[in-house]
Amino acid sequence: MQYPASVPKHIDLSLYQNIPEVFDEAVSKFSNKKAFTNFSTSLTYSELSRKVDQFTSFLQHELKLKKGDRIAIQMPNLLQYPIVLFAALKAGLVVVNTNPLYTAHEMKHQFKDSGAKAIVILKNYAHLLEGIIKETAIESVIVTEIGDLLSFPKNLIINFAIKYVKKMVPSYNLPHAYEFNQALEIGALTDSQKIEVNHEDLAFLQYTGGTTGVSKGAMLTHRNMIANMLQIANWMAPQLKVGEEVAMTPLPLYHIFSLTVNCFSFMRYGAENILITNPKDIPAFIKDLRS
Repeated sequence: MQYPASVPKHIDLSLYQNIPEVFDEAVSKFSNKKAFTNFSTSLTYSELSRKVDQFTSFLQHELKLKKGDRIAIQMPNLLQYPIVLFAALKAGLVVVNTNPLYTAHEMKHQFKDSGAKAIVILKNYAHLLEGIIKETAIESVIVTEIGDLLSFPKNLIINFAIKYVKKMVPSYNLPHAYEFNQALEIGALTDSQKIEVNHEDLAFLQYTGGTTGVSKGAMLTHRNMIANMLQIANWMAPQLKVGEEVAMTPLPLYHIFSLTVNCFSFMRYGAENILITNPKDIPAFIKDLRS
């Protein structure tokens, strides 16, 4: 078995110095096209970029995070995820993707091992964080709800149903936590600062599944991720219609496959990523497929 003869054997790593350059290029090329959609609410590339800049500013000016600091993201596929992801990378931070199904014990291990100083977490899991946060280096917490970025009145209906009808948000006490939309508002008050990020700078501590022992953080640089994107492009580009593709994304973005292929590679070609928050909800999944 081998690749078709038309697939280039080499990639040009000089095309990009860091992941934010890939993001900015996509925003420039596809500004008015849909970038991510969740529960039928969409963000265009330009809208996403604006919110990314706001959250970058929040991380830099409000939380005082510096290049190389670790930030954990613990949520399913939501519009909030790419905002936090690209903001963190623009700020030169190291992203620690965290499985939202983790137990408190697993969370504690990952946060202590990574040295995470901040976390953006879905409120559904905040009670678990409360129990272990004092044993970690986490200083700043941003909480969010599933409906926070959805259109009105869907945002209110979904957040109300999840909290009060389905009772999926146990009570917690994190007194200094920021609300996600509050963070965007704070970030909008000041401009973000451009951070120099190069190939060898760390982009992710991507934790393994822990099937052979404790979960371990794989160190992934910006060069690693760019190489993956370009490798995928060499193989897939001839089949892609630039600016027209729609990618269903039921695999979680905190997983390396979905992160690399859906979030990064399809974004580079101006695709719309339809984020599936709960792929086990088959009727809702089918509705998204038909829409």
